[in-house]
Amino acid sequence: MNGLADSPAAVGAALRIFGTAASDLGQTLLSTDDDEQAPDAFEARDPEYIRRTLPAFRAASSAYFRADVEGLPNVPQDEPVLLVGNHSGGFIIVDTFVFAQSFYDHFGPERRFHQLAHDAVFQVPGGRAIGRRWGMIPASRDNMIGALDRGAAVLVYPGGELETFRPSWESSDVDFGGRAGFAKLAIETGTPIVPVVAIGGQETALFLGRGRRAAKALRLDQLLRLKVLPAQLGPPWGLTILDLPGRIPLPSKITIRVLPKLDLQKRLGNDPDVDEAANLVFEAMQAALDDLNRERALPVIG
Repeated sequence: MNGLADSPAAVGAALRIFGTAASDLGQTLLSTDDDEQAPDAFEARDPEYIRRTLPAFRAASSAYFRADVEGLPNVPQDEPVLLVGNHSGGFIIVDTFVFAQSFYDHFGPERRFHQLAHDAVFQVPGGRAIGRRWGMIPASRDNMIGALDRGAAVLVYPGGELETFRPSWESSDVDFGGRAGFAKLAIETGTPIVPVVAIGGQETALFLGRGRRAAKALRLDQLLRLKVLPAQLGPPWGLTILDLPGRIPLPSKITIRVLPKLDLQKRLGNDPDVDEAANLVFEAMQAALDDLNRERALPVIG
């Protein structure tokens, strides 16, 4: 009897929590003054805001993307660490928010966590405001060092825009684009690396190709730090370029696996070679992503 009587109250409480979280997200999407309120990227992170909006992100991760995140105990509880991930989903970085939601659910919003993103992501109104409050910062060496100095877990995507706009039929490929700066920084600072692999983000649209020749012809690298000019197919507009003017991600199942921590000095000696270290991380991630891909029965459905 008590269980039945309590059920409506529990459902009502859950709906109120979700409504408050959704309202906070909606107000943030409409905001335009987040930069003025918190000009410092690290100060913009707001644990109380994360706590209030977690229910909305949790609902989206569970119901829409059927998210499955495993291995979070491999992340150190209270020390700086580089989380090296494969990047998917264009500039609509669904797997980043799915992972961040699971991270904060596991460790709590007080655990400092920063996600590095391309400058172009911060040009999206509303999305920039939410991202900054959740710990997103522009991708740069200085920001990586600043975050690690604060004891943060730092999520970095070495492949950047080259990887996140790879064709959908290359969904199971890790592509760092030859970049090894993350490994150099980890060696210099003695920071352990925890690889994070994800699959499903490249199925939130049909990614048709990177458009690297077009980007080079238009000198986008000089203008916007972009080496790609990719095309995607997805709702509501059909064909988009660089995810503009916007895109609603398809409800692809997102699966994320956090791998065991890698101590480069222990694995490769006291003076590891940077390229060898980067390749060690790459090989561990590609093997894990191959496993996730074999477990995936159908695109989008997962």
